[in-house]
Amino acid sequence: MIIGVGNDLAEVERLRMALEHPQTGARLRDRVFTPEEQVYCEQRGRAKYQSYAARFAAKEATMKALGRGWGQYVGWREIEVVRRRGARPQIVLHGKAAVYAASLGIQRFHLALTHTATLAMAYVIAEGEGKEGNEGQKT
Repeated sequence: MIIGVGNDLAEVERLRMALEHPQTGARLRDRVFTPEEQVYCEQRGRAKYQSYAARFAAKEATMKALGRGWGQYVGWREIEVVRRRGARPQIVLHGKAAVYAASLGIQRFHLALTHTATLAMAYVIAEGEGKEGNEGQKT
């Protein structure tokens, strides 16, 4: 059963400017992206900001699928985009985000990412059994 869906579109140049900002860029990178995500993106060479933007969009889309923004139930680094060699990217939740998703009955996420030189898009479907009383819940 589909419990939630979310999508997001991120501008590559806007994220590049934010991450390269001399005073706040490093703090933003560490606040939003896990160390593993940072390593993956930095290894992408000239396309690294496209990868950062795709991961940012995936985190936003996951929050929408959960029906929550970042805060009490979901933190930025608790949503991780993992891409193993030869496999498609996947959403992995940690900490309070994983607990919250489990409370909704979410068992897995489906993730689609795409990007160009200027835009990155993510689409997320949260799937599971659902919990009593959550069916039809508006998000």
